[in-house]
Amino acid sequence: MSRGRRGRAKATPATGALLVARGVRKTYLTQAGPVEALRGVDLVVERGAFVAITGTSGSGKTTLLNCLAGLDRIDAGTVQLDGTDLHDLSDAQLSRWRARRLGFVFQHSNLVPVLSAVENVELPLLVARRADHRAARVRAIELLDRVGLRDRAHSRPSALSGGEQQRVAVARALVGGPAIVWADEPTGSLDTETAHTVMELLRALHAEGGTLLVVTHDASIAALAQRRVGVRDGMVVDDDLTAAIGDAAASTAASAGNPRR
Repeated sequence: MSRGRRGRAKATPATGALLVARGVRKTYLTQAGPVEALRGVDLVVERGAFVAITGTSGSGKTTLLNCLAGLDRIDAGTVQLDGTDLHDLSDAQLSRWRARRLGFVFQHSNLVPVLSAVENVELPLLVARRADHRAARVRAIELLDRVGLRDRAHSRPSALSGGEQQRVAVARALVGGPAIVWADEPTGSLDTETAHTVMELLRALHAEGGTLLVVTHDASIAALAQRRVGVRDGMVVDDDLTAAIGDAAASTAASAGNPRR
């Protein structure tokens, strides 16, 4: 059932913004009583941004990702993503919208165990009815080739290493050309070398103009982002745009020093 705007803050559009969240609140009911996981979060993310959401365990960073991506319902506030107010959609509408417009990478690959790698990758296209089986298969093979796993296309997850499974998950996240890719501790269960490979794939997406939002407690991964948003006790306590400004200045300086001939 669609949810109304009662108790919601009015979202204000932002120029060039892909994501606009205003006054987002989320409370969970536990045996010990209500736990306020998000306390009136405001966040604007521009198109093409690479944002790291950081914080200790229990800070609310994963809850924030889930609410911003429409995986969890919010109790108050608004979330507009690519012009759509997510929490005014019914559950069925929201599921279809996520399948068409979003990509997800989680700490564990969450692959369907009875499907092969290529079937896992093509699944979002088929669920969203964005392609027939033949076109979906071609696109899935292209993405597996991109992550270096074309030769494992017909292997099931149980036959793949943890790193290979996560690379399949990255391919699945990218298959539909999403407006934004959400990654929740995408390297948390990987060894250092494999983690580097997965982050390079995600960085390549950003370099091509994609929007990337990564939840992490790893400072080395957060350092790769243009912008770092710190969360504590369900609130944004730090928003570091220094990296983005520095990257832009470096790019301008490089262009000035190397004019096109």
